Amino acid sequence: MKPVRLAAAATLALPRWALFGLGLLYILPGLIGRDLWKDDAGSFGIMWTMAQGNLHDWFAPNIAGLPVDSEGPLAFWLGALCIKLFGWLLGDIMAARVSTMGIFVVGAMSVWYTAFHLGRRPEAQPLRLAFGGQPEPNDYGRTLADTAALIYLGCLGLLLFSHETLAVTLQGTLVAYFLYRAVRYVEAPSLRNIALIGLSLGLLTLARGWQTPVTLALALLLCSRFLDMPLPRTLAHLGLAVLTALLIALLWIFPAVVLIPGDAVNPVQGWMLWSASQVGFPTWASIATFLRVGIWFFWPAWPFAAWAIYAWRRQDNLLHIVLPLTFLATLTVLIVLDPVPQNGDLLKLLPPLAIMAAFGMPTMKRGTINAIDWFSVMVLTMLAGMLWMFWIAQLSGMPAWAARNAAKLLPGFVPEFSAVPFIVAACASVGWIALVLWRISRQPAVLWRAVVLSSGGLILLWVLLMTLFLPDLNYSKSYATVARQLAANLPAGDKCVDGHVGLPQRASFAYYGAVPFAPVGEKQGCSLLLVQDSVKLRDDKERAPVHDPAQWQQIWEGRRASDRDERFKLYQRK
Repeated sequence: MKPVRLAAAATLALPRWALFGLGLLYILPGLIGRDLWKDDAGSFGIMWTMAQGNLHDWFAPNIAGLPVDSEGPLAFWLGALCIKLFGWLLGDIMAARVSTMGIFVVGAMSVWYTAFHLGRRPEAQPLRLAFGGQPEPNDYGRTLADTAALIYLGCLGLLLFSHETLAVTLQGTLVAYFLYRAVRYVEAPSLRNIALIGLSLGLLTLARGWQTPVTLALALLLCSRFLDMPLPRTLAHLGLAVLTALLIALLWIFPAVVLIPGDAVNPVQGWMLWSASQVGFPTWASIATFLRVGIWFFWPAWPFAAWAIYAWRRQDNLLHIVLPLTFLATLTVLIVLDPVPQNGDLLKLLPPLAIMAAFGMPTMKRGTINAIDWFSVMVLTMLAGMLWMFWIAQLSGMPAWAARNAAKLLPGFVPEFSAVPFIVAACASVGWIALVLWRISRQPAVLWRAVVLSSGGLILLWVLLMTLFLPDLNYSKSYATVARQLAANLPAGDKCVDGHVGLPQRASFAYYGAVPFAPVGEKQGCSLLLVQDSVKLRDDKERAPVHDPAQWQQIWEGRRASDRDERFKLYQRK
């Protein structure tokens, strides 16, 4: 017996304007007005170098002459193309983030349409009621799609990474698109669908290596066995998909191998070595990291997804459970096999989790849903109130303990009142109150009521952080100020700086300070040397010197005011 029993009144679709409005409130804050932060400055540096450089920079990604051969070029191509198209209008930073907005939209739409097509299948429909009144398949599918999109937006991991110009963000979106194409292929195994599957596999290869597309192809093959699809036809179709993916990947690999001079660092070789290093034997450290990070990264999707597996356990060959669960399991194995997993790698698990979680919602008891609602209201409202309190304390000094704590976190920062961020934050807070009142007064029976409050509250907190506290975050996370200080202390006439700094720092100094870094292989004759130092390493005597004090004289030292450990020193050749 199916575990779902619903009336048509429970499948009222979320208004389109409300879904689009939530999406805009989700993605725009954190993109507008934000400086380059340490987390994504390196990726922007590659995009900006491509946009300012020549064809060599597009085929061999680098930051101001320093090769970056990890990951793939696709995400950087998109950002560089947006800089070329919109940089004159929006500025280079905001123009690069146009690609981030597009990536987010494609990912959210892929999750919505995947859940919609799965939700209107016969095996996913609720039990037929004795006197009628059950929802129509399309209505039920739309409601599940709305629920999946809200769960996807409400995941903490997506919130942290979807606003950054990173290759892992694009990878997560392409996994969502692959899931959609896989569902369409199972419904109609046509050459068009298999070609689009090959397209997604090829783009994934160019985005971040071959490990994820290979895993997804194997997962689709495994899924076809669970669904009793003809094996010879499936193998032939997957062979065409792999061939299509290979041809797409060769669009970069072949020119990069042929056009890059033999004495230069070949990006394809470095990319292949980096890809191979991402797969190893599972270790306790990788498993512990996955569990420790995943418990909050996938919240609130993973409890609903786990419940969906339990609730539908008595049914066989259910595409809406078999397909996302197969992809979830195989991708989890891939992450655990990574010797040094990164938090961003977990993004590719969010689409199958959100889709599966949506099918767990109709099976939950009303009391459980009400408990989730009240928990969301109390916790998120309390957190929003605390943010408002700390913002008021920064400006007024009251309450005194909050003002003192804020001053300790950001020494030297002087907060100022800004009308536009205040109005946006106030409107978002009023909207949250209206949403809570609607939920309490109307007592709606719609399926997505259990997640609209949690997603809306999370978006409220993000809006408050990216409006009221954006100056604070820019002050603590950006290298703009120290880059301008460095530029002001460069000796006149020197056009060559040998940089020994990290990728985010190199990108920030090149963009904000126009520091003329020397490319690799051309820095031997530089008269200036820039070194990134650490107080901790200096005290522990763990840092190997990168210069001879007898040949170099220090002429400047600087740091971010919020970072007490990191130091930057500029030397001039004696």
